[in-house]
Amino acid sequence: MAKRYELSDAQWVRIKDFLPGKAGDRGVTANDNRLFVNAVLWVLRSGARWSDLPPRYGNWKSVHKRFTRWAKA
Repeated sequence: MAKRYELSDAQWVRIKDFLPGKAGDRGVTANDNRLFVNAVLWVLRSGARWSDLPPRYGNWKSVHKRFTRWAKA
């Protein structure tokens, strides 16, 4: 069962192949795509500030920086 604001396994299976960083893509393979997406969803759905991101998602500054690059692209 997914935690609050996170993707279920079925939802993840449907979107994972659309995200950059998968095997076969140029550059570094992103092993933490699901964690990243769940972190973004947590911030957007909770309405909290990025700095309030729970530690289980990693450093909030790194997640935010990746999000801004992703949104710009």
